[in-house]
Amino acid sequence: MPELPPADSTRCPRCGGAFHCGANDPGPCACTTLRLDAATLARLSAAYRGCLCLRCLAELSGAPDAGRAPGQTSG
Repeated sequence: MPELPPADSTRCPRCGGAFHCGANDPGPCACTTLRLDAATLARLSAAYRGCLCLRCLAELSGAPDAGRAPGQTSG
């Protein structure tokens, strides 16, 4: 029988990857560290339902370390 993802995980509608949305966590969600301009936010709202994973949001924001876990360095 295939293993089901944890109940607090979801799938990113952009890439299909599993991730944990921290919107309902006690602390701020990791996505609050990224900035997206109003046009990008409007485009995403029109194209997708729900949250996108941090990696996709980082790619869309143009962040230089897009997709890298916090504390991870290149090399």
